[in-house]
Amino acid sequence: MTDWFEILDPRFKALVLGNVHVEKLWTGARWTEGPVYVPAGKYLLFSDIPNDRVLRYDETDGGVSIFDSPCGFQNGHTLDREGRVIACEHGGRRVSRREHDGSVSVIADRVEGKRLNSPNDAVVRSDGSVWFTDPAYGIDCDYEGHMSEPEAGGCHVYRVGTDGTVTAVATDFVRPNGIAFSLDERQLYIADTGATHAEDGPRHIRVFDVQGDRLANGRVFATCEAGLFDGFRLDRLGNIWTSAADGVHCYAPDGTLLGKIRVPEVVSNVEFGGPKRNRLYITATQSLYSVYLQVNGARRFG
Repeated sequence: MTDWFEILDPRFKALVLGNVHVEKLWTGARWTEGPVYVPAGKYLLFSDIPNDRVLRYDETDGGVSIFDSPCGFQNGHTLDREGRVIACEHGGRRVSRREHDGSVSVIADRVEGKRLNSPNDAVVRSDGSVWFTDPAYGIDCDYEGHMSEPEAGGCHVYRVGTDGTVTAVATDFVRPNGIAFSLDERQLYIADTGATHAEDGPRHIRVFDVQGDRLANGRVFATCEAGLFDGFRLDRLGNIWTSAADGVHCYAPDGTLLGKIRVPEVVSNVEFGGPKRNRLYITATQSLYSVYLQVNGARRFG
């Protein structure tokens, strides 16, 4: 294997390719985040949060252009069952959806009449419900949003039902961040980056059992040994590929750290893309990277 990959468990060898390298596709952001691959258009959208813009990487020619600016200081993105882009807006303090005609609809901006903090990351379940994290990074200062007083009474995880009802499903996080379902949707993984605001605060991913529209039996799945876990994605085998300070870490479903992809900048998030979903896109501080893998990303829905 090359110097790009650090193998910590033999299982990692079957996931990576020895004759590939990590490609630097673009640089020029302040803090890249929120990558989402749009297969219908063969492009990747990703955020440059402090510059209040969403960028578009065209997979057909390698060009990068501004997709939306100002954009409400968008952070995390995902797709719903119809291929529409779901966005977490720090500035708008809401979760929004871009419709097929280009208009924007609000999915959630309040809970029990109180404004959300600054939604960070979201995932759509196969039943159409939207689950998202709501830390306060976008209202802590003016760098990634608008400094404001919190109203929601904490940094929680929420579920939005298909009827639009917003319900808190986890209220014991310091700073909930990345979020993703297991392949069978029976478990939900959520990162807590509370170490940014609390001495000896959490720097781990927790996993919960999904019981209908509720979460139960929360426990620590993995603790970050280099910086913080932020955003992450699953491959078709159920392995978790997550951001860290020294690159991308890959965890087996049993919680074993299988290996790492070394990246020269602090990584914020990842996304599987390409026609075969075997290209891992990596947002890292000022830049966008990618690497081809031997494993494919998980299908979003059944």
